[in-house]
Amino acid sequence: MKRAKTFMDSDFLLETGTARELFHGTAGQQPIYDFHCHLIPSQIAENKRFDNITEAWLGGDHYKWRMMRAMGIDESFITGNEDDYGKFLAWARTVENLVGNPLYHWTHLELQRCFGIYEPLCEKSAPAVWEKSNAALASLSVRDIFLKFRVYAVGTTDDPADSLEYHRAIASGAAPVGKTGTRVIPSFRPDRAIGIDREDFPAYIEKLAGAAGTQIRSVADLLAALEKRLDFFASLGCRASDHALEYPPFAAKSDREVERVFQDALAGKIPDPPAADAFKTRLLAALAGFYAERGVVMQLHIAALRGINRRMIGRIGPDAGFDAVHDRRISENLAALLDFMDAPGGLPKTIIYSLNPKDYYPIATVMGGFQDNCAKAENRPGIPGKVQFGPAWWFCDHRDGMEEQLRILANVGLLPAFVGMLTDSRSFLSYPRHEYFRRILCNLLGKWVENGEYPADMEKLSEIVRGISFENAKSYFG
Repeated sequence: MKRAKTFMDSDFLLETGTARELFHGTAGQQPIYDFHCHLIPSQIAENKRFDNITEAWLGGDHYKWRMMRAMGIDESFITGNEDDYGKFLAWARTVENLVGNPLYHWTHLELQRCFGIYEPLCEKSAPAVWEKSNAALASLSVRDIFLKFRVYAVGTTDDPADSLEYHRAIASGAAPVGKTGTRVIPSFRPDRAIGIDREDFPAYIEKLAGAAGTQIRSVADLLAALEKRLDFFASLGCRASDHALEYPPFAAKSDREVERVFQDALAGKIPDPPAADAFKTRLLAALAGFYAERGVVMQLHIAALRGINRRMIGRIGPDAGFDAVHDRRISENLAALLDFMDAPGGLPKTIIYSLNPKDYYPIATVMGGFQDNCAKAENRPGIPGKVQFGPAWWFCDHRDGMEEQLRILANVGLLPAFVGMLTDSRSFLSYPRHEYFRRILCNLLGKWVENGEYPADMEKLSEIVRGISFENAKSYFG
């Protein structure tokens, strides 16, 4: 009988000698550029320390909440008022049943890398893990975590109307976190300014006008206010924008028609989908131009179907685990939108993500039509992978999803230009997810080499791994 491998040892997920050499010799040594996450800037500025593992692990983590609900655990132990130890025990009971789920691997990588705990978490081991992890957490602040995982930079997700006061405090060194080697960079996310079909749109426009110190009475005023706020973000190091799109909107209408839709929305009338799409197309195209002029990367996150359980949303609120994968067709609209953005003077650097794996081939092929580097500055150097197929994200950032994304990118694109992994997380303990991705990457490359599909050129392979693990993102985001 073949002997089972040791549980999550140093060669976890590394099935070949080439994979092991690439990971241990190269990938595992690289810093982290976490270019898209949902860390809370105030917690970074305050150099937060966590009271216990429940606060660090379960606070705001809807990935875990969904699995706890699937286990039949009462909501009081998930988002309710039960004590932290009771919530931790409920999570431990869930973990031991997560066979095949990436949360099982992430949980144990975090226990190993953050706290030096190698015992599997289950209901029986939970009391000892609680004590050991809390003892380790007592000496770990946010800054310590950044240092421990060699986090070069994090890109938070910020509204254009945000004061960015915590980013300013971090950048100045005045915050309790002090001077840190980790760059904490705001990312410009103008979803609410584009969301003309939301009930709170008029109120948000008023808020944005206040932040920009101007009046917003027309589409031109709105774009001027957004451009002003983008410049403010850029003054604090902003290198990326982010847009959450249920689907790529596209409806090319006249400026007059778009203005009418905007005026009706300011008066409280919610536009029908075609009218809303015309407004969104106009705003996104204008913003793409602003990004291109400033070297800001445009990220498009597509295909999240949000808030599908109205009863629970009413009880708990949004972003609590009641979202799903959308299945609209995207190719035609995505191609038309990118073409519309490109026409005035060239696309900005762009990363396109989808929550639905059915979109992987369409995205990878559509983006190939926009890799030209001809724009206003004709003599500037070309950008490898100017338009990126974003990493497997949210419901897809498991082993199968990551491998599928990497394989499709390699099949129809340029894998060595890929900007790699992100956490998309609200947890400071999530950085082992980068290790998880790097192990999967090295294992895939190792299989190709040992199957005779690529030469065993370790110098070139190590260069590819360094790029995808860290260097490409650092170069791409500038």
